[in-house]
Amino acid sequence: MESTQADARPTGRWILGGYLAMVAALVVYAVTSGERRFTAIGASYPGTATSVAEVVGYFTATLAAAICLGSLVFVVITAEPDERGVLDAASFRVHLLAERLAPLWLVSALAMVVIQSADATGLSVTRLVSGGGLGTALGASEMARGWIVAAAVAAMVTVALRLTVRWVWHAALVIPTFVGVIALPVSGNAGQGPDHDYATSAVIVFALALAVLAGVKVSAAIAPPKAELRRRVLVIEVVAGAVALAYGALLLFLLATPAHLIGSDYGRLGALAGAALLGSLLIRRASVAAQAAVLAVAAISAMAIQTAPRLLTHQFTAWDVFLGYQLPDPPNVLRLLTVWRFDVLLGVAALLLAGAYVVGVIRLRRRGDSWPPGRLVAWLFGCAALLLATSSGVRAYGSAMFSVHMSEHMALNMFIPVFLVLGAPITLALRAQPVAGAGHPPGPREWLVWLVHSPISRFLSHPATAFVLFVGSLYAVYFTPLFDTLVRYHWGHELMSLHFMITGYLFFWGIIGIDPGPKRLPFIGRLGMLFAVMPFHAFFGIATMTMTSVIGGTFYRYVDLPWLASLNDDQHLGGAIAWGSSELPIIVVVVALVVQWARQDRRTAVRSDRHADAHYDDDLDAYNAMLSELAKNRR
Repeated sequence: MESTQADARPTGRWILGGYLAMVAALVVYAVTSGERRFTAIGASYPGTATSVAEVVGYFTATLAAAICLGSLVFVVITAEPDERGVLDAASFRVHLLAERLAPLWLVSALAMVVIQSADATGLSVTRLVSGGGLGTALGASEMARGWIVAAAVAAMVTVALRLTVRWVWHAALVIPTFVGVIALPVSGNAGQGPDHDYATSAVIVFALALAVLAGVKVSAAIAPPKAELRRRVLVIEVVAGAVALAYGALLLFLLATPAHLIGSDYGRLGALAGAALLGSLLIRRASVAAQAAVLAVAAISAMAIQTAPRLLTHQFTAWDVFLGYQLPDPPNVLRLLTVWRFDVLLGVAALLLAGAYVVGVIRLRRRGDSWPPGRLVAWLFGCAALLLATSSGVRAYGSAMFSVHMSEHMALNMFIPVFLVLGAPITLALRAQPVAGAGHPPGPREWLVWLVHSPISRFLSHPATAFVLFVGSLYAVYFTPLFDTLVRYHWGHELMSLHFMITGYLFFWGIIGIDPGPKRLPFIGRLGMLFAVMPFHAFFGIATMTMTSVIGGTFYRYVDLPWLASLNDDQHLGGAIAWGSSELPIIVVVVALVVQWARQDRRTAVRSDRHADAHYDDDLDAYNAMLSELAKNRR
């Protein structure tokens, strides 16, 4: 162990030296490019110091966030915690790496709030702060507000890593760190102009893949995994690198034509980032591969602070700004099924979920085990419905019309989760994955067991929590200004889709879930919980139908669909859809619940008959009565 730590010190110093060299290169780039990237968009030049601080700060914060995320992933897949869930010594070293870099992420993100605001106004940082215009600048800069989100996440990660060394909390921290990593990319070039729905979804995947690759590479260089864990780390690196290359190429296609790329700074930086990504996958020496991944982050950072070439030459329309595509015709059944805008995030996720489930079933059957066909059908039907809701004309028109959006919402919140829950994916995963065995590091099966029985899962799936999230989020999103923000951006639509689907899954998991999990209510309690949500949905629908103000009215007026006669009528139709469409999934859930209830009663009756036939019911009752009496006396 001492020799390993000694070997890690020069590796860490070497990576730090590489970071400083890249900072120097970025400073030279910012100085030599001068006013060029500002004058290209008709903006004022804030001065050399602010220009340099922007690119260096962006790179520093992005790299720190990437290493934090990659370190958490590295800990999750390589840790061998004890029976209390506390990390082993090797994983703790990677934990320390994230713990020390999280404050750097926080400080640099806070600094970038001011620097990005100054950049947006064309003023130097000192002039902006002394002039008292920071608040106005924040309102005008989406990227500055993105830095606020990143700083909030960094603060949470900083505090959490100081308070815990348990595996399950590292796994839980991966989710908010995801949010902190993508907060900036979605507010930059990818979220602007034509086809920004494709670009936003693509940049989410790209940013996460790049961060995981860079962070895992740095973690593996500083704390090399044991021989039996190297293959696991290599799989993560290869998958993350391949995804980053594929989605990076898609982003370049969306943000710049080949003519724009040739001979431009944007094109040269894109080529450098691609070469660095490829090098990080092909280079075998861990420290050099880590440096290549860091170089890719530096090149992407330099690209992110300048406007993409396609956005410089395109003649914008309102639909380009608010939708990213054209909707010249009103919706009908045919257009809802054929006007596809394939979601490269959720659409791909639906296909991957379906494929992984089928692979699990095939693995069971090859082993000679059976799997109920009804569960397979339910899961595949849910995945197909998810693909249709997020990638077909339902999403294309749902981003522009409240009524179609409400149809999408009800499908994601009350229809799709029912079939996904009935598919019992956790049970399938537990049966399909092998047990790690004594003397071997824990694997996916053990991770899943820990997560299912963790305090986090117990809290989220508690009937009271699931009920509040399921019902409360409906009112919190639509009857507050939150919807006005979310409906404006494609990332907001993606966030709403994920949120409504997850809250729906948690709610129906507690009612008709087959998978193992926290203790559930008795069947009569579940039925009462199901019927308890119906008045809330009915009231929401009636309130939406009778409101005189338009929910998200500012956005819908800017979109200004020529064939939509009245925003109020469209909202009233959306309220009617919310009121009436909840009945079908409720019927499905009631049928599933009654069937499960009847099956349990049948199993209980069969068990009782067997006990009675064996003539030991009386002895068992007497024994249970004795135990109960002993327990009373002990109390």
